[in-house]
Amino acid sequence: MRTASPSVELAAKILSAYVTRNSVPADLLPELLLQVHRSIAALDQPSKTSIDRPTDAQIRASIRPDSLISFEDGKPYKALRRHLTIRGLTPEAYRAKWGLPVDYPLVSAAYSARRSNISRQIGISQRLRVRQAAE
Repeated sequence: MRTASPSVELAAKILSAYVTRNSVPADLLPELLLQVHRSIAALDQPSKTSIDRPTDAQIRASIRPDSLISFEDGKPYKALRRHLTIRGLTPEAYRAKWGLPVDYPLVSAAYSARRSNISRQIGISQRLRVRQAAE
């Protein structure tokens, strides 16, 4: 006696549960069982998602002075690091996944300049306080 594969048994159980609660014509049962079995068998197959690598022009266009366009969701960000972390990617993995150059920025130029100015201002005010305290 031949036993059915686990996917066939699972498909039969799913179809049985569906038929107990829904009216299905008897002549459609074989086709319905086949569709359920195909769906279950497809779950075993690795997904064949191919990522379309961006062209050089798309990479250049994603770098704007005030934001960077993420290739993950197409939205603009001032800094990509937190966005990538939420998606479980490191900067290196992101660059490798999308075929980006090693020097691809993770922070927009305007945001970086603003943070730099803030840091300089903090440093200048600290130096002034140290000088005034020394006098």
